[in-house]
Amino acid sequence: MIPPDGPSSSPDEPLAPPLVPTAPATAAPASPVDPPPGPPGSGTFTIEGRSAPGLFVVGWLATLLGLGAILVGVLAGGGGAAPILLIVGLVLLCIGLIAGAGSQGIERRAKARTSYVGPSPFLVFAASIPISLLAVIVIGVPMGLVGIEVDGPVGRLASVIAQTLVYIAIIRLLVVDTGALTWAQMGIRRFDGSALENLAIGAALALPVIVATIPVAAILGSFFPVQPVSPLPPAGEPIGFALNLLAGAVVAPIGEEILFRGFATTAWARDLGARRALVQGALFFAVVHVITISGADAAEAFGLAILGFVSRIPVALALGWLFLRRGSIWAPIGLHAAFNAILLILAEVALRSGVV
Repeated sequence: MIPPDGPSSSPDEPLAPPLVPTAPATAAPASPVDPPPGPPGSGTFTIEGRSAPGLFVVGWLATLLGLGAILVGVLAGGGGAAPILLIVGLVLLCIGLIAGAGSQGIERRAKARTSYVGPSPFLVFAASIPISLLAVIVIGVPMGLVGIEVDGPVGRLASVIAQTLVYIAIIRLLVVDTGALTWAQMGIRRFDGSALENLAIGAALALPVIVATIPVAAILGSFFPVQPVSPLPPAGEPIGFALNLLAGAVVAPIGEEILFRGFATTAWARDLGARRALVQGALFFAVVHVITISGADAAEAFGLAILGFVSRIPVALALGWLFLRRGSIWAPIGLHAAFNAILLILAEVALRSGVV
């Protein structure tokens, strides 16, 4: 599932040069002082001076129209034209966010003021959300027609596979194909002996990380007496358990590590330094895993969100540290896979023994 390195995937290869025209030798020297910046946000909504004004306009216009269509569809309820409005809104949102990310990457490349000249990881992730939702709809409709439960083990596995493919495709489109980063620069290389070694090193750290997470979760549980719900709840039967393991301990770690460590942490490390990239990547990872949490009431949802966020910080920091130290995506994939597998096994054992 890992895309092969292209001809420009050497880890020592520098980033593509900024698309800035070279001034002729007779041109007047540029002023050593940059013009003072305007008020905060003054340049966000203007096309003046942009390298790709059309793409910028398409990005904002499609995003706003898409959000508007989704809002109207939600307010309209489940009948009538609501499903069509929701799908149209998601399509427009896909177009808008991808165009916005492309525009941002072009601007950064033109200015070349930072080491990383691609779109923000936040924006790339945002663009992946409506695409993933559309993919789930495309998969879920035929599954429902043949009687397969979308929220069952098969449906969850299909959703995780779709999300992983979306992550890889959007990073390829907005980051690799634009020359912002190569796969190799993100630590994503072919599976070989070195990859096996890194997988093993990562997997060996899973149990210590779980041990470090237990007291954090216990302390939080004393303040927020809520019962966390796993996105892959125990199946209670062999086939469902095997599908959960495949989804949670194989497919999901690949997609998430490519996005959060390979892409996001690498991009931030180039601009902010390794330490800040480690912390920011960990916070990003933890936030993303709680943005869809809900509860019976506001207090329960808040408690679940806090518990889910803070309890993921130890493993998120370990994943980022391991990636930066080893320089290979396979090391955090090994840790992530083993971490998820142990938790899934413990949950399944608890269910079958009657503990839960």
